[in-house]
Amino acid sequence: MSEDWVAVTGFVVLFVLMLLRVPVGMAMGLVGITGYSYLVGFQPALKLIGQTSMRTVTDYTFGIIPMFLLMGAFVSNSGVSRELFRAAHTLVGHLRGGLGLATIVACGGFAAISGSSVATAATFSTVAYPEMRRYGYPQSFATGVIAAGGTLGAMLPPSTVLAVYGIITQQDIGKLFVAGIIPGLLAMTMYMITVALIGWAKPDFLPRGQVTTWAERAGALRDVWAPLALFAFVIGGLYGGLFTPTEAGGVGAGGAFILGVLRRRLPGPAIRKSLLEATRTAAAVFTVLIGALLFGYFLTITQVPQKVTEILTGMGLGRYGVLALIMLMYLVLGCLMDAMAMIILTVPIIFPVIIALGFDPIWFGVIIVMTVELGLIHPPVGMIVFVIKSVVQEVSFSTIFKGVIPFIITDLIRLVILIAFPILALWLPSRM
Repeated sequence: MSEDWVAVTGFVVLFVLMLLRVPVGMAMGLVGITGYSYLVGFQPALKLIGQTSMRTVTDYTFGIIPMFLLMGAFVSNSGVSRELFRAAHTLVGHLRGGLGLATIVACGGFAAISGSSVATAATFSTVAYPEMRRYGYPQSFATGVIAAGGTLGAMLPPSTVLAVYGIITQQDIGKLFVAGIIPGLLAMTMYMITVALIGWAKPDFLPRGQVTTWAERAGALRDVWAPLALFAFVIGGLYGGLFTPTEAGGVGAGGAFILGVLRRRLPGPAIRKSLLEATRTAAAVFTVLIGALLFGYFLTITQVPQKVTEILTGMGLGRYGVLALIMLMYLVLGCLMDAMAMIILTVPIIFPVIIALGFDPIWFGVIIVMTVELGLIHPPVGMIVFVIKSVVQEVSFSTIFKGVIPFIITDLIRLVILIAFPILALWLPSRM
């Protein structure tokens, strides 16, 4: 069997295994090693498993993943999500649609620390949804705004997805984190404008909340000084070159632990829970990474990336036509796969195409993460929508998708803006 047919067979088997609910990392590793042993030999394939696994779990660069996951777990289990929502509610809750605005702001703040879209959506389904329903917000809007806010988890630093993209493509992770700041803030701003427009178009649709005093607002802000200071220190240290991304992860995790203990928000059971959560999530991420690296060796010997590059660049679509095709592929995959799995599976194949077309790899990282997150909320099968449904079981899928549609339109407009003006993602990294 020729190398081309081996590659095609490998991809078919991979997708069949994923449809059979085999974990993505296991499926990629199994296909990669099987294909590699068929083409090179069984003994080299066995050695590859041991070498790749050991090198991955002991690599200093990969240490950024468990450190930021631990930081997010400490922050999450110290009750920061409720503090952020309460502070945002106090500041903007009196406006029409104020609870929706507060949810977006709080999701952005929590995402900037946890770095996880799924965790952000699941957390605010329990924190923000009951409050919005208590004030009379429709189910569709309440769940839609939480789904949109959840997507901020992969864009605002420290983003685990951006970190993995940087590891795979050998790009500067610090620059990738910083590149996500302006697009992430743009996303928050445009989501808030969307909420305001909905409130303006349908005045009875989104009620106003209670007016708070300036003293109450100042008190609410005092409650969130710690996570905001931690975020500013970690990202400021990265931007200023005080420490590397891996060191930033260690500083963030240590800082989150110290602040949680000093503020008496991290008792013994919460510390244990945080350590277990971070360990389980890191183990899952490393399993997928090891599987992806093994699959990558298979791709290398079959020359799939080079052949895909030749096909796409030879289609005569132009660089932006090929980019649109790639983004469409990610939107479709977003219905079926987790963001991390999508990045790990596809970037080794797509990245050479992007370089051949002359696109900036840092900018593309921001664009592709944004496209992946959009895929996680759009119909017919948005992964974040499933997360919200699992928490808020009384709401139907159709109701959630109805509420998400205005934010999907907003995301598409934002993508066009970032493609037209790459400087929005590249200006801050260029200043490092």
